[in-house]
Amino acid sequence: MVKATLPEADPTKPMGLAYMLGRLDHVLNKRLRECCAPAGLTVPQYTALSVFRAQGALSNAQLATRTMMAPQSANEMVKVMEAKGWIERTPDPAHGRIIQIQLTKQGDAILSECDGKVRAVEQQMFPDLTEAELQQLFTRLRGAVRALTLEGI
Repeated sequence: MVKATLPEADPTKPMGLAYMLGRLDHVLNKRLRECCAPAGLTVPQYTALSVFRAQGALSNAQLATRTMMAPQSANEMVKVMEAKGWIERTPDPAHGRIIQIQLTKQGDAILSECDGKVRAVEQQMFPDLTEAELQQLFTRLRGAVRALTLEGI
């Protein structure tokens, strides 16, 4: 297999892959804030609710890892989301000191309110890719995350 290389960058312009991914992250985050704000959600809250929907009940530590936040920040966010009725916390039956957090029906409803808008932004990023190409891109991005982190996703 031949390894792909990026084209030579113009030294007068920041054009590396890391730079471009950073720009994408910045623009995407801005667009997602615009999608979620009318529903009263922040992007980290939307991410957390999405993680709960996909993973089920999690501890605060697990949530922090999956949402790429510090545990203290995740805990503060959990308090806000619990006060809004989007999540609920219950003791883990197998371990008394661990609190499991899970999505409520109200949380699922607020999440669903934003899902279509978020999907539209995702589709706008790569309008010409086929479903197979999007899946391949997703797989490669997940691989990049795994290559750069100990925890993986």
